[in-house]
Amino acid sequence: MPSDSPPLPLAPFDPDDVAFMRRALELAAHARDAHAEVPVGAVLVRSGVVIGEGWNRSISGNDATAHAEIVALRDAGAREGNYRLPGSTLYVTLEPCVMCAGAIVHARVERVVYAAADPKTGAAGSVFDTLVSSLHNHRVAVSAGLLGEEAGTMLRAFFRERRG
Repeated sequence: MPSDSPPLPLAPFDPDDVAFMRRALELAAHARDAHAEVPVGAVLVRSGVVIGEGWNRSISGNDATAHAEIVALRDAGAREGNYRLPGSTLYVTLEPCVMCAGAIVHARVERVVYAAADPKTGAAGSVFDTLVSSLHNHRVAVSAGLLGEEAGTMLRAFFRERRG
């Protein structure tokens, strides 16, 4: 069911946002180059410190839940000793899907910054509004489009190569 919400405006991003998204892009390239995974990377940050990182591992791990966001949340939970991660920002190279958005809400992530929109399964405003739904007792601030062209180019090239 497509969202009736207007597209999210490009938010102003600060130099830290750019640096953390660049790290997420490095992780996406690692997923592609080292593991033949769909190139998506995620970095979870609190108070300017990285508390979790991840890249897609679904193919190599035979795990449908091993999306970059979930891997980063698991990493942060292990490091922090808690699955609740209030005050954190998740930087991810592709708009989260419904599964990842649900986990982000349950983890109490404060903000999500994503690069490329996902017009097929995006749950941060493109198709679904899971992160900001008033039905949840926690809503996540969303900023879209940071280095989106770079992330989108990486994803399109990956799928073009896979399709031959």
